[in-house]
Amino acid sequence: MQADLSPVIAATAQWLTRAFPATGGALASALCEVQARQAVTVAAWLRYPTAMDAALLDLAGPGGSGRLDWVTGADAALGEDMDAHAWRTWVDEVVASWAACLLTEPELAARAVAALADGSHGTAAPAGFRRLVAPDDSDRNAAVLLRHPDLLAPVAGLHQNQLLDRLNQGRTLIA
Repeated sequence: MQADLSPVIAATAQWLTRAFPATGGALASALCEVQARQAVTVAAWLRYPTAMDAALLDLAGPGGSGRLDWVTGADAALGEDMDAHAWRTWVDEVVASWAACLLTEPELAARAVAALADGSHGTAAPAGFRRLVAPDDSDRNAAVLLRHPDLLAPVAGLHQNQLLDRLNQGRTLIA
C-alpha cells in the first residue's frame, strides 16, 4: 500500500522554494521547484519508509515550519501574516533538513535515492530523480540559492546526523 505523503511533500517543497527562491524567470522557478520536490520526496520516503510510518505522521502531524522559519529568519519577515498560510502546518522540519542535505551533497543524494529500495514507496529509478542527483547547468543556475551549502547549512544541520544514521543502517563502520 502506497502511503500518501503528498501534503507534506508539497508543503515542505513550497517552504524550501520560498526560503531559497529561484534566480531567473518562470523556467528557473519551475526547475527550482522540481529540484526541491525531488529532494523532499526522497527525504520524505526515507523518513517515512512504510505505510504505517505515514499513517502515524497523519495522526501526529508533521510539526510545521516554525523552527525552520526562525532558523532562516523568515519568521521576522512573516510577522503576523504567519497564521495566514495554513500550508505551513504541513511542513516537516526533518524532511526539510534532509532535503537540504541532499540538495547540497550530490553523493549523499545518490546514496539516498539508492536507499529508497528499502522502503515501501516503490523503487523509483535514479533517472526519476535526475535533477536531484545529476543536475545540469540549467538546473544549477536556476537553483543557485536552493543548492548553496552555506545558505542551507542552518537547515541541513538540524537533522543531518539522523539522515546519515538512516543511510548507514546495516553498514559496518571501520575505525
